[in-house]
Amino acid sequence: MKNITAISLAISLALTSAASFAKVSPEDAAKLGKELTPMGAEMAANSDGSIPAWTGGITSAPAGYKSGDHHPDPYPEDKVQYTVDSKNFQQYKNLLSLGQQKLFETYPDTFKMNVYQTRRSASYPQHVYDETKNNASRAELIRDGNGISKAAVGVPFPIPANGLEAIWNHSLRYRGESITRQGGQAAPTASGSFTYIGFDEALILPYNVKGANYAELEATNILFKFKQKVSQPARLAGTALLVHETMDQIKTPRQAWTYNTGQRRVRRAPNVAYDAPGTASDGLRTTDDFDMFNGAPDRYTWELKGKQELLIPYNDYRLHSDKVKYDDILQAGHINPDLVRYEKHRVWVVEASLKDGTSHVYKKRTFYIDEDSWQVSVADMYDNRDELYRVAIAHGLNYYELPAQWSTLEVYHDLQSRRYIAIGLDNEHNMYDFAPKHKERDFTSSALRREGRR
Repeated sequence: MKNITAISLAISLALTSAASFAKVSPEDAAKLGKELTPMGAEMAANSDGSIPAWTGGITSAPAGYKSGDHHPDPYPEDKVQYTVDSKNFQQYKNLLSLGQQKLFETYPDTFKMNVYQTRRSASYPQHVYDETKNNASRAELIRDGNGISKAAVGVPFPIPANGLEAIWNHSLRYRGESITRQGGQAAPTASGSFTYIGFDEALILPYNVKGANYAELEATNILFKFKQKVSQPARLAGTALLVHETMDQIKTPRQAWTYNTGQRRVRRAPNVAYDAPGTASDGLRTTDDFDMFNGAPDRYTWELKGKQELLIPYNDYRLHSDKVKYDDILQAGHINPDLVRYEKHRVWVVEASLKDGTSHVYKKRTFYIDEDSWQVSVADMYDNRDELYRVAIAHGLNYYELPAQWSTLEVYHDLQSRRYIAIGLDNEHNMYDFAPKHKERDFTSSALRREGRR
């Protein structure tokens, strides 16, 4: 792998012979907030300064912003530094995943990356930093990595020893405690026409609650609860999904229920996992593609390859703006590249290989995880012929009211059908509400039935 940083390579080599699930020493944990950021990223700039040192990220919102607004661009004066396209992408290959390179080859006339100044904007509340440091010296993987123990609130493994720890950091990155959001998805045809599918969603994250106790979390065995109801089009409206995600997925696997408007019944949905097709996705993504990766990691072996520098979407406030319409974003082949901001960042590289005796439509997956936020920013997926099958790209920004770095839009490209699905379209809806106090009773099968009938 090209362009691996010296620090990350040294860590990877040193840990090759270490115990797979060892906790870090107090001395290493003490590096958080000093040599390393509170989330475990390298504090320093890269060698040529094109990636600056982290200085705290965004700590205040732009003037005039209030909670409930679409988030204004904190860097409106930044200009495009250079553009990568099909004619010159070869000279930037060391900054591109193989999947990204394939997009230039697949759409040579239209796909491009406008690259801006790197802004290390990711930031989190102080209590998240504090708990991340606490987790560093106590958190453990259990049941061959299919669960976690002794962690709460912050990422469990800010100094990861292996690929499983890194992917758990993505799954448990901070996104607030209780969320209501509206938005939707669209899967344009080859001509660019699309049908918008709207969702009303609610999410509670007990793991992220300030003051959460890891022993109590383990007793309930719940990481988060997610509820989704289709709001449009009319033929799908009322269809609903409920998911309870667990900390120890061997003790209690993910629990899921669906409500079907035709049958007017709630049914258990054990197949809402792994490579089952995603909701109304036209077969363009799997269930475990959602949020770039979710669910049990047990069908893969996970290898931490090290770090590299990569061009990834970052600070994508223009794409997120309520001044932009879905028709402006959605085009044939890929979303409108003039609305996307790319920056050079360091990413952890994690490779997941399908275990013998298990099945999945993806034989191999390579995840590129932003070091500052633990958000999977790019994922390359390979089919059983070892050919690139799909490329997923997360368009991230900082949500000021938390604060937290999270994707505003995720785009899953199917290279074989030359189509894509964009998830998280919210430009024409109200902004996420991070303040609601959802109740546990709102996330039961009975609640799903009531809401489905409304």
